[in-house]
Amino acid sequence: MQLSLDHITVTDTAPGRLAEIAAATGCSGVCLFLHSMEVLPAMPPYDLVRDATARREAKAAMAANGITVDLVYPFTLAGRTVVSDFAPALEAGAELGAPLANVLCYDRDPTRRTEKLVELAELAASFGIGLAIEFYPPAQVRTIAEALAEIERAGRDDIGVTLDLLHVMRGGDTQASMALLGRPAVRIGQVSDGPASMAADRIDWEAGIQRLLPGEGAFDIPAFVRSLAPGVPISVEVPQQAAMDAGVPALDRARAAVDATRTCLAGAMI
Repeated sequence: MQLSLDHITVTDTAPGRLAEIAAATGCSGVCLFLHSMEVLPAMPPYDLVRDATARREAKAAMAANGITVDLVYPFTLAGRTVVSDFAPALEAGAELGAPLANVLCYDRDPTRRTEKLVELAELAASFGIGLAIEFYPPAQVRTIAEALAEIERAGRDDIGVTLDLLHVMRGGDTQASMALLGRPAVRIGQVSDGPASMAADRIDWEAGIQRLLPGEGAFDIPAFVRSLAPGVPISVEVPQQAAMDAGVPALDRARAAVDATRTCLAGAMI
C-alpha cells in the first residue's frame, strides 16, 4: 500500500525536506502545512501562501522526489472566519496539486457552521480542491458521526472526512465510530498509536506533539485499516517530540513511523 507522510510526523522540516524524507522512506505523498504554525513550535518559518519563490521551490522538490501533495493544512472554520480569506491558501494548494484541504470546525453555531462549510466548499471547488472535515474531540465536530451529519446538512459530495484513528479513539463511543469507517465519504485515513485512554487536558498535546509508533499502544490498527473502503489512502501521522528532544534526526523518526505502519498493515493483510 502506498503511504503518505504527514507533516506532523516531522514538524521540524520545511516542505522541501519533507518531500525528500517522504521519498527516502518509500512514501508516495505528503500531507503538508502551507505555512508554519505557532502551535507547532518545532516548525521552521515558511509561508507557501505568500512566498511565491518558496512555493515554486516546494513544488520542484515534490517533483524531483516523485512526491504528490495529498492533503493541505490548515483550514479552520470559527465563528469569525471570513471564508474568502482562504482563497490565497487554496490557490497555493492548487498550484502544488493538492486534491484535498483539511478542515477543522470550531464554530459553535450549527447553522452558521454549515453555511460557512458550504461557502468554503464552493470556493475550494473553484480551485479544483475538495474538502475533508477532520473531526476532533476539542472541536465542534467531534466524531465521525458528527462529521457525516455535517456533510449531509451541507448536501455536497465534494466534502468528505479526514479519518484520524487517534480522534476515533479519543472521541468516545469507539465501537459506534468503528462501524462507520467504511463510509464512502472517508477520503483519507491517518494512522498512529496511543494508550487506551488520555486525560482530556492532554488531548491537544497528544494530537500535535507526542503519539506512539503504530504497534506500541492499545489501538487496533489492523481492524481500523480493514474497516476502510478499498482504495482509501493512508497517512502516517506520528509526532515524536521525545525522540526529537533526544536528537533523533527527522529522517530516522520518519522511517521509524513509516516502518511501524507498514508492519501493522502487514498484520491487517492489506
